[in-house]
Amino acid sequence: MKIAMITTFYPPYHFGGDAVFIRRLTHALARRGHDVHVIHDVDAFRLLAPDREIAETEEPAGVTVHRLESATRAQGFLSCLATQQLGRPVVHGDRIRHILEDGEFDVIHFHNISLVGGPGVLALGNAIKLYMAHEHWLVCPSHVLWRHGRELCTGKECLRCQFHHRRPPQLWRSTSKLEREAEHVDVFYSPSRFSANKHREFGFGRELEVMPYFLPDADSGAEEPEALTDAPSDRPFFLFVGRLEKIKGLQDVIPQFSGDGESELWVVGAGDYEDELRAQAKGFPRVRFLGARSSEQLRSLYAKALAVVVPSVCYETFGIILLEAFREGTPVLARRLGPFPEIVEHAQGGILFETEAELRDGLDTLANDAALREQLGRQGKLTLERTWTETVVLEEYFGMIRRVAEEKNPALARALADVTGSPVAIDGQENA
Repeated sequence: MKIAMITTFYPPYHFGGDAVFIRRLTHALARRGHDVHVIHDVDAFRLLAPDREIAETEEPAGVTVHRLESATRAQGFLSCLATQQLGRPVVHGDRIRHILEDGEFDVIHFHNISLVGGPGVLALGNAIKLYMAHEHWLVCPSHVLWRHGRELCTGKECLRCQFHHRRPPQLWRSTSKLEREAEHVDVFYSPSRFSANKHREFGFGRELEVMPYFLPDADSGAEEPEALTDAPSDRPFFLFVGRLEKIKGLQDVIPQFSGDGESELWVVGAGDYEDELRAQAKGFPRVRFLGARSSEQLRSLYAKALAVVVPSVCYETFGIILLEAFREGTPVLARRLGPFPEIVEHAQGGILFETEAELRDGLDTLANDAALREQLGRQGKLTLERTWTETVVLEEYFGMIRRVAEEKNPALARALADVTGSPVAIDGQENA
């Protein structure tokens, strides 16, 4: 099967978990012998992070990456602005069209398309078309339903909100362009039931199916834990992992680690809100900022933590951090908001909090009850293996494609009849 992934961001030109998951899905499909092409927009990354140094990464056999990049930064800015305003790939549209038409793809899978082409890119190519809503961009110009940069969105005030987010209003959102272009897509889906419901609540006209994120299988060549050689202390610690932005809610957790106490808070990540968070934690020796860490070191940190704290104050669409904690047998302490309740309650792998008192009680309970930590961690890991692993979720993925193919492409449906989520051998070896 030949698959095109279309996304604004793709590692190493990316900022968050959605791009990491797209790469994870791409590699998982390649391991199973599928030919995967990724189309992504370097201009968008350079616009948002003009000075960031990039460490290039290699892609495995079976993966081809097409980078959309203008000759100059100024041209790249104009390309992104035109797409953002008009809702179509003005500058790179011809190249995307040629890749899709010449490639004769079986499946075109759209992800975050905000700056790679907007809704207009959905019409390009002729194949089975899937759209995964990693964010709430379909119903929110700022992607995150975080109104005026200070509160959960409970009703649209999009024009004022875009100014608060320092983004120019999008002209195409005042038309029916999204509704028209969405007709080209066979299946829209979200990683959580919560997010699917939010799309409906905010007026998106298509029903979203649900298919979750996953972690690689243990035998897939995924990163192995790497010992941390510069641990800041030998005391027990709670762990926060994520972008250091206000919407991630770390500012609500830091005050719980003032004064004396046995446990510490270790913070992994970087972001625009980091200076404010460090200032808040000044004089709190139990709060440690570790900066960005490799995925291998993260595995060791997850495994040694008392629990992973997930305090986001915005509407996430999933929560890959929870799965990464469960993989190491570590419980989570997550805010009772967005998709976190459905994940934690399904896994029975952690504690939920809503108020400051519940947060404090959760930290105390997990710090002092080793038996409970072990029970929650064990249950989370067991549920992960049954629900959120590569093989399990790819079975659902191929099933979705087969279902659409039975109507649009019977030959592909027949070819996929025996496809499973397990890796296949290519030339006598697994495609890794």
